[in-house]
Amino acid sequence: MADIASTRDRGNRSTDDGGTTKQGREPKNWRPFLLLIPAFVIVSFFFLAPLIDVFVRSITDPTLGIQNYVWLFTTPTNMVVALRTFGTSFLVTIVCLLIAYPYAYLMTIVSDRTRNMLQLFIMLPLWTSILVRTLAWLVLLQDTGPINGLLESLFGIGPLPLIRSTFGVALGMSQVLLPFMVLPIYSALAKIDKRLLPAAANLGARPVTAFFTVYLPLSRPGIFAGSVTVFILGLGFYIIPALLGSSKEIMMSALMYQQISGFLMWGHGTALGIFMLTTTIVVLALVGRLSKGTSLFAGRVK
Repeated sequence: MADIASTRDRGNRSTDDGGTTKQGREPKNWRPFLLLIPAFVIVSFFFLAPLIDVFVRSITDPTLGIQNYVWLFTTPTNMVVALRTFGTSFLVTIVCLLIAYPYAYLMTIVSDRTRNMLQLFIMLPLWTSILVRTLAWLVLLQDTGPINGLLESLFGIGPLPLIRSTFGVALGMSQVLLPFMVLPIYSALAKIDKRLLPAAANLGARPVTAFFTVYLPLSRPGIFAGSVTVFILGLGFYIIPALLGSSKEIMMSALMYQQISGFLMWGHGTALGIFMLTTTIVVLALVGRLSKGTSLFAGRVK
């Protein structure tokens, strides 16, 4: 009996000392993280290395210092172009959201065959070159184009400045970026139980009230995902503003191209790029903070 008791005591001591049994915590196994090393190397080579090179050029060209950033913030034209770029991207985001939300909702209530057709319509533009689509808009929106001709023949209006303006740029960008808004919103709407709206109506809520208090808050993840994607992509557009816009209303991408390719001022161009990257990260951080734990109309979710 004494031998059995001593054996049991030794087993208990070994269990307490090891710390890896039921009551203890097992040590972390770092071997799976080694599989991430090749991906980290690839990302570092194709993303971090060019980014570091751009930052180094912004503080070393033509001499070491912050003179390029001083030029950036002290030149009024740069701030005007930056505000125009962010304003145009925000406008395009709003336009895409107003068009995409009803379209995505329609995709959730139609039959499977009709839904597939709607998905084909929204994905079809992605299979066409942006340059081809922009040139098509250039033909349609020009002063002697079919749209101005139709307006003049029906209403006696025209020709309207549909191109070489913010309207033409926003229209072309919205057509290109619309799929990036529709798909995230549809993904969110497809997960919402369709019985929620009839249940809210049975409890006395009006259709508009039920939509804004029940349905719309549940679609918030898709709205934020699509809006952030469209806004960020809109900041870097070059072809559409260059063809449908004017030299007096250039955006940040055209300004960077002008500084680097036209004036060979690599320091100025890379400083503009770092500025846009920084402001984009700040916008993402603010949107992420806003979307975390908040509702679109009901405040903070508890």
